[in-house]
Amino acid sequence: MNDILFVGEHSRTFEVQWHTHECWELVYCTGGIGVFQLENGTQIHYRAGEVVAIPPGARHANRSQEGFTNIHMQMDDPSFPYQTAFQVPDGGEGHLKSAFSQARYYYLSDNKGQDMVLSALGDLITSYLVVFRDSAEFSQPVEQIRSLIIRDYANPDFALDEAIRALPFHYDYVRKRFKKEVGMTPLEYMTKLRIKKAKGMLSGTGATGYTVAEVAELCGYENALYFSRVFKKHEGVSPSAFAGGRRGGA
Repeated sequence: MNDILFVGEHSRTFEVQWHTHECWELVYCTGGIGVFQLENGTQIHYRAGEVVAIPPGARHANRSQEGFTNIHMQMDDPSFPYQTAFQVPDGGEGHLKSAFSQARYYYLSDNKGQDMVLSALGDLITSYLVVFRDSAEFSQPVEQIRSLIIRDYANPDFALDEAIRALPFHYDYVRKRFKKEVGMTPLEYMTKLRIKKAKGMLSGTGATGYTVAEVAELCGYENALYFSRVFKKHEGVSPSAFAGGRRGGA
């Protein structure tokens, strides 16, 4: 159960022809976007940071206009209660990507005890898939946007609008769908995460000793003045006043 039989990797690839496997195939997209096509007519659009799981005997192909990279594995008798193909975003801080990368390393290595490690990684990957899939409360396009924001909100170079437009969905549709399901726009959701991280840093619950400018950058803002205005709008006080008040009351 949860036995990893094979682990491979695709460098930039545009098409994988129709094929089947005798066991489950788990594919972690490490770059690009694409679509899995199943013989029953199902299409699963995916992007970097997502896993697509294909059941035994399901004939499928994988195509991408811009090219994709991935780590793919075959697993025998995984212990999840699913019978059809499904898609799961990588929850947390890239835990699935780390597990897939480790599985690839140990599959190729000749380290003593590698079978024991692969067995443990098979159990871990299966558990992650179940937890992340069962905890999903949102539709596919909304969950894709959430995953992108959670992954990149602290990156000052992250262009949210461009990321949404790159999805294989109509821009206005996914924005409206996001607000309906999450209760706020994608930008408001990203800002909420950034302010939450900033409050943690300023109050000393995270790393301490940072200037306001450094906190701004680490929370995804290139401009410290703009960060201060956004922070004050949400919290009613400036970042400096917030930090001084929290530390003074400690």
